[in-house]
Amino acid sequence: MHKKLKLWDATMLVMGSMIGSGIFIVSSDMMRNLGSGYWLIAVWVITGIMTVAAAISYGELSAMFPKAGGQYTYIREIFGKMPGFLYGWGLFTVIQTGTIAAVAMAFGKFTAYLVPALNDAQPLFQNGGFKITWIQILAIAIIMLLTYINSKGLKNGKILQDVFTSSKIIALLAIIIFGVILVKDSQWASNMSFGWNAFQDFGVENGNSLESSGWKSIGSITLLGGIAAAMVGSVFSSVAWENVTFMSGEIENPKKNVVKAMVLGTSVVMVLYLFVNFVYLHALDRDGIAFANTNRPAVAASEVIFGSTGTIIMAVLVMISTFGCINGLVLAGARVFQTMAKGNLFFKSAAENNKNGVPGRSLWMQGLWASVLALSGQYGDLLDMISFIIVLFYMVTVFGVIWLRIKQPNLERPYKTWLYPITPIIYLLIGAAFCTLLIIFKPQYTWPGFILILLGVPVYWYINRKKVE
Repeated sequence: MHKKLKLWDATMLVMGSMIGSGIFIVSSDMMRNLGSGYWLIAVWVITGIMTVAAAISYGELSAMFPKAGGQYTYIREIFGKMPGFLYGWGLFTVIQTGTIAAVAMAFGKFTAYLVPALNDAQPLFQNGGFKITWIQILAIAIIMLLTYINSKGLKNGKILQDVFTSSKIIALLAIIIFGVILVKDSQWASNMSFGWNAFQDFGVENGNSLESSGWKSIGSITLLGGIAAAMVGSVFSSVAWENVTFMSGEIENPKKNVVKAMVLGTSVVMVLYLFVNFVYLHALDRDGIAFANTNRPAVAASEVIFGSTGTIIMAVLVMISTFGCINGLVLAGARVFQTMAKGNLFFKSAAENNKNGVPGRSLWMQGLWASVLALSGQYGDLLDMISFIIVLFYMVTVFGVIWLRIKQPNLERPYKTWLYPITPIIYLLIGAAFCTLLIIFKPQYTWPGFILILLGVPVYWYINRKKVE
């Protein structure tokens, strides 16, 4: 593969893949689970520590295995073909494609703020609970457009990623700066007055929105469940940074630049996320965050900051953010499926590059399946189910750093994990606590993900049946 991506491009891929629609949405649900400004910030800090610790740990593996396929390659090299395949299986069926579908739908929904006719239009097709809307068609069109652009060469995708990621970072900084300057009546003291006391209020439905039904004080075991439920949102908003490892084969000096991009990119994004939440707590009271119209605290905060034009400003910002995020996901994901195909664990036709030097067939397979998920309307449920599995695969990969240190201590390590073994252990402890609490308190987020991954076992056996015979 041609080394066309520099450190700047790799860092933009990390940040662009992370910043999608989550940061503009998930703080509402997090506040309903925790009911205190202190706890809202604490969960984002915990998530930030997790994310950067994982990126630092992945750096050792990225330097040891500077190949296309990234996390898939690490798991396969350390633990064998089947674990590697199960990760790739989950990535294609839901993790990568489902995220593409969900972010594309977020692009469509925020476009509808600017073009209300999209919301008002009758469904193109409806049969019971299933329907096809113009927003879904727009989401699919965006997926197809970005798939087409990336199929025409790496340079096109790289330029798009750099431009849109730079734009949304500047826009987020503007929201943070103006959020501090222009808000006249700060809600900060009110939101922080609850201290470390936690509350829950899941509200009551009123049309298409939620309204408070009364806050209830929580503690001990219930609080742990609330933290885990809140972290589903913050963790989902902070994943996909590992997409840069999928592109290792096309990054200049990958032994150094991949780890630099991961650590720099994740650190900057988590700091930005923290400051955006400071703005929410500054501009909106507790109910304003928890019960923002259609779970959009960013829109509510923008209306306070910029007045009546706030909705338009935020809609444009989210459109920029989601467009860049989709491009990063499309650009990187296809490289994993191509690597799997080269190892006879995916459709053989996905293994070859097209005349533009990119995995064209892999890109189109990914784009078509993401479009099916967008059309089905089930992407949101699927993503809730596999958030748990994403963290489990992160834990498996981070554990791989420790496993290799024990089993093969003499292997060349161009980069060694900073503060080893403390850094990977921190991630494993927080990740294990998160997964355990979800199993106990939110099983609907856990067992469906297990089933999804287990479905990959018979597929793996089928693919390898000739070798068994």
